[in-house]
Amino acid sequence: MLRAIPILLAGLAVTACASDGSPPRDAEAFSGVYAVVLGTAQDAGVPQVGCEDECCRAAWNDPARRRLVSSLLVADARSGERFLFDATLDFVEQIERARGHPPTRDLPGPRPPLVDGVFLTHAHMGHYAGLLHLGREAYGASGVRVYASERMGRFLTENAPWSALVASAAIELVVLRPGFAVALADGLTVTPVAVPHREEFSDTLAFVIRGPERALLFLPDIDKWERWGTPIEEVIAGVDVALLDGTFHADGEIPGRAMADIPHPFIAESLARFEALPAGERAKILFTHLNHTNPAADPSSAAARSVRAAGMGVARDGMVIGL
Repeated sequence: MLRAIPILLAGLAVTACASDGSPPRDAEAFSGVYAVVLGTAQDAGVPQVGCEDECCRAAWNDPARRRLVSSLLVADARSGERFLFDATLDFVEQIERARGHPPTRDLPGPRPPLVDGVFLTHAHMGHYAGLLHLGREAYGASGVRVYASERMGRFLTENAPWSALVASAAIELVVLRPGFAVALADGLTVTPVAVPHREEFSDTLAFVIRGPERALLFLPDIDKWERWGTPIEEVIAGVDVALLDGTFHADGEIPGRAMADIPHPFIAESLARFEALPAGERAKILFTHLNHTNPAADPSSAAARSVRAAGMGVARDGMVIGL
């Protein structure tokens, strides 16, 4: 039975999957709890629709340059369970990339559950549209727990086609309360944290995922650090790894669009803000949710070098993080 407990924020272990996102050959070594980065792109992925820039052309020509939409899988090899954080437009490929995670997962039957739960951050297109693949037209799931804020759950219940998933019991909504942890297993909890972000349809959550040995912050979307009543540095101090919003590198990155209409902390702003942190704190930070225009997504770019020089990093599709 789920239980809620008050939030309590208090070594980074990372390895890489194969370039296609498949499990590493030594997946059996993951005998505890770990996270797999299933995607690091902004909602529309890379390549993005209508994009004729080199970043997208290169991704069309070389599948290895593709990046899937920001998502995370938490796997518990002790029980064989796994939990998805955000159901993206790349849901089909990400579930395939999750094959073999955890290595102990062995569910019999013709239609085993794809995951044991889905945690949703908010109602922007890249973060929940993949739920449709659980419906009758696709997998025909039954009773998949979807963890969401009260407002997000109401949005799904009151708006088609998502309402059909609720009505048919393909999904079972579990309401999250910011600041209260959900215990998923012994030594594995998920705490939702409310963050400010455009709220056209729902509010927005980040998640502190605490395993038996390490804790991970998953925060792919926020407007600006200074708009949040909680200093981000305090949250970083309470975890071992922080996957943070790195949507854009700098102002003016998208020609023809007012970037004030799509607020995010620019990576350049974050580097300046976190410059004063001790090296060990900066080393926890990995930027994710990078737009197709963000030069930091290219490891050879000056933007990516500046991130590394500042003692931080950029998350990569397929990374495995021990918890």
